[in-house]
Amino acid sequence: MINYPLTMKRVYEKSQKEDGYRILVDRIWPRGVSKQKADIDDWTKEITPTTKIRKEFDHQPQKFDWFKKAYWAELESNPYAQEFIEHVFDELQQSPVTFVYAAKDEQFNHVVILIEFVQTKMQ
Repeated sequence: MINYPLTMKRVYEKSQKEDGYRILVDRIWPRGVSKQKADIDDWTKEITPTTKIRKEFDHQPQKFDWFKKAYWAELESNPYAQEFIEHVFDELQQSPVTFVYAAKDEQFNHVVILIEFVQTKMQ
C-alpha cells in the first residue's frame, strides 16, 4: 500500500515541503538552476528516455503517442527500471515523491509517461 502521492513538478518552480522526496528525472542538468535551488534528493539519469527518441520526439505533441510507445518499450527493457520502481515505492511509504523535470510542456513530456509506468508497475 502506498501512503503518499507521486507527483511531478518543473524544476523552475520553487520547492516546497509538500514535494517530499524530489527526484530529478532528466538526463541533463537543467539550465540556469543551481543545485541548491533545485533542492534535489536524487538524480536518476538512467531512467530517462534515450537521446535518440528524445531528439526524434522534440517535444512535438503530434508525436507524443509514438514517443510514449517508444519510451515505454525502453522502460520495459531498462535494467534500472525495477530498482527505480522499488526505490520510489519505498520512499512513498515515508513521504510524497515528486519527479522533477525541466521541460516546458507539462502535458506532453516523458515524466507523464514515467509516472504512469511506475504507478502501473506498483499495482
